[in-house]
Amino acid sequence: MDVLRTPEERFEKLSGYEFTPRFTEIDWNGGDPLFMHHVDEGPADGEIVLCLHGQPTWSYLYREMIPLLTAAGRRVIAPDFVGFGRSGKPASQDDYSYANHVRWLCTWLEKLDLRDVTLFCQDWGGLIGLRAVAERSERFARVVASNTALPDGTGVPEEAASALRKIYETLPVIEAHEIGERFAAAEGPPGFLYWRKFCAEAPAIRVSDLIGSAGGRGLSSEQAAAYDAPFPDERYLAGVRKFPSLVPIFPDDPAIPDNRAAWDALRTFERPFLTAFSDGDPVTRGAETRFQQEIPGARSQAHVTIRGAGHFLQQERAEQVADAVLSFMNDNPLA
Repeated sequence: MDVLRTPEERFEKLSGYEFTPRFTEIDWNGGDPLFMHHVDEGPADGEIVLCLHGQPTWSYLYREMIPLLTAAGRRVIAPDFVGFGRSGKPASQDDYSYANHVRWLCTWLEKLDLRDVTLFCQDWGGLIGLRAVAERSERFARVVASNTALPDGTGVPEEAASALRKIYETLPVIEAHEIGERFAAAEGPPGFLYWRKFCAEAPAIRVSDLIGSAGGRGLSSEQAAAYDAPFPDERYLAGVRKFPSLVPIFPDDPAIPDNRAAWDALRTFERPFLTAFSDGDPVTRGAETRFQQEIPGARSQAHVTIRGAGHFLQQERAEQVADAVLSFMNDNPLA
């Protein structure tokens, strides 16, 4: 496996992101070494808040939440998934799979030996993180699911897969600024299909444009440059391009059996589980209901709605989100 490393100078002088970089080598079947990067801030003996990002962001997304959580005595750990941020970036899209990402995260958790973790997971942070909760539940004390889902084909008959794939194949590759309109549209194919199509087939991708297409406030030029920093050119974008195609939205997707098994495990998860979805997310709107209804630990919680934010609520409402996490932890102390 050919693994790229973004030059470190790309991460210099990022406003609000003056955290010490830390790297952990994770096991791989030969080829170049594969490292995951993370930040680790706050008191070493503080309760751990593990913050997992999604596509196409990286741990920079949590730059405003981190000091708010550490000021309250929490230890915040925020990794970059493989293919993102300062982590290694396999150059071939063939090296990216849902199963690989779950395995990489679980390996990293075990190498750091993280325990009594409060997970905050958004977007792909939930798709991967909740699989880790299902497979390594003994490491997690609490979970906050935010603007995420764990799709397993529920409600879509498998025989519909062929027709859905044909619809997807006929979709045009639209401009990034048009994707938000597709998410908001009441009729027509789901907006996520256009997102997936754009990431897979657009001649050129700029990560900051994708972030701006998912609702919420626009980015400043400084913020846009920071989100784009891990990706100097097309060679580094394999993970960004591949992630949407790994979401098991078609009922015959090979990841669906594993996600169904994860749901079976989550239906026995009795530790505190909170949903903190924003009111303006066009991507995962309504997904919180299933978590609230099917996970035992969610049934007695005061679930939160983050007002005035789109999909990337950590970017837009960091203080509200951090307050929700801290209140949840205070209301559900470790045994």
